[in-house]
Amino acid sequence: MASWLVVWFVVGIVSTLAILACLIGLVRHVLILGRTVKQLQEELQPITDDLAKEGQRAGEHLAAIGDRRRGGSSSGAASQTPG
Repeated sequence: MASWLVVWFVVGIVSTLAILACLIGLVRHVLILGRTVKQLQEELQPITDDLAKEGQRAGEHLAAIGDRRRGGSSSGAASQTPG
Protein backbone atom coordinates (compact mmCIF):
# COMPACT_ATOMS: atom_id res chain seq x y z
CA MET A 1 0.00 0.00 0.00
CA ALA A 2 2.83 2.40 0.80
CA SER A 3 4.35 1.98 -2.68
CA TRP A 4 1.15 3.31 -4.31
CA LEU A 5 1.27 6.29 -2.02
CA VAL A 6 4.85 7.05 -3.07
CA VAL A 7 3.90 6.67 -6.76
CA TRP A 8 0.98 9.11 -6.42
CA PHE A 9 3.16 11.51 -4.47
CA VAL A 10 5.82 11.46 -7.21
CA VAL A 11 3.17 11.85 -9.94
CA GLY A 12 1.72 14.84 -8.07
CA ILE A 13 5.11 16.51 -7.69
CA VAL A 14 6.04 15.93 -11.35
CA SER A 15 2.65 17.28 -12.49
CA THR A 16 3.01 20.33 -10.30
CA LEU A 17 6.50 21.02 -11.64
CA ALA A 18 5.26 20.64 -15.23
CA ILE A 19 2.42 23.09 -14.62
CA LEU A 20 4.81 25.56 -12.98
CA ALA A 21 7.18 25.29 -15.95
CA CYS A 22 4.29 26.02 -18.33
CA LEU A 23 3.21 29.01 -16.23
CA ILE A 24 6.74 30.40 -16.15
CA GLY A 25 6.95 30.06 -19.93
CA LEU A 26 3.57 31.74 -20.32
CA VAL A 27 4.59 34.68 -18.12
CA ARG A 28 7.82 35.02 -20.08
CA HIS A 29 5.92 35.15 -23.38
CA VAL A 30 3.49 37.71 -21.98
CA LEU A 31 6.40 39.94 -20.96
CA ILE A 32 8.00 39.61 -24.41
CA LEU A 33 4.68 40.37 -26.08
CA GLY A 34 4.19 43.44 -23.89
CA ARG A 35 7.61 44.80 -24.83
CA THR A 36 6.93 44.17 -28.51
CA VAL A 37 3.58 45.95 -28.35
CA LYS A 38 5.21 48.93 -26.65
CA GLN A 39 7.87 49.15 -29.37
CA LEU A 40 5.23 48.86 -32.09
CA GLN A 41 3.18 51.61 -30.48
CA GLU A 42 6.22 53.89 -30.28
CA GLU A 43 6.97 53.28 -33.96
CA LEU A 44 3.39 53.81 -35.12
CA GLN A 45 2.55 56.83 -32.95
CA PRO A 46 3.83 59.46 -35.43
CA ILE A 47 1.88 57.81 -38.24
CA THR A 48 -1.35 57.71 -36.23
CA ASP A 49 -0.86 61.35 -35.21
CA ASP A 50 -0.50 62.33 -38.87
CA LEU A 51 -3.61 60.34 -39.79
CA ALA A 52 -5.60 62.02 -37.04
CA LYS A 53 -4.48 65.47 -38.20
CA GLU A 54 -5.33 64.65 -41.83
CA GLY A 55 -8.73 63.31 -40.78
CA GLN A 56 -9.47 66.46 -38.83
CA ARG A 57 -8.33 68.62 -41.73
CA ALA A 58 -10.49 66.63 -44.17
CA GLY A 59 -13.50 67.03 -41.86
CA GLU A 60 -12.98 70.77 -41.68
CA HIS A 61 -12.62 70.93 -45.47
CA LEU A 62 -15.84 68.94 -45.92
CA ALA A 63 -17.65 71.25 -43.50
CA ALA A 64 -16.39 74.28 -45.40
CA ILE A 65 -17.61 72.82 -48.69
CA GLY A 66 -21.00 72.09 -47.12
CA ASP A 67 -21.24 75.65 -45.77
CA ARG A 68 -20.47 77.07 -49.21
CA ARG A 69 -23.14 74.93 -50.83
CA ARG A 70 -25.75 75.85 -48.25
CA GLY A 71 -24.75 79.49 -48.17
CA GLY A 72 -24.88 79.98 -51.96
CA SER A 73 -28.69 79.95 -52.30
CA SER A 74 -31.56 80.82 -49.99
CA SER A 75 -33.58 77.66 -50.70
CA GLY A 76 -32.80 74.17 -51.92
CA ALA A 77 -35.45 74.28 -54.68
CA ALA A 78 -33.96 77.39 -56.29
CA SER A 79 -30.56 75.78 -56.61
CA GLN A 80 -32.00 72.71 -58.39
CA THR A 81 -33.79 74.58 -61.20
CA PRO A 82 -31.72 75.24 -64.30
CA GLY A 83 -30.78 78.82 -64.62
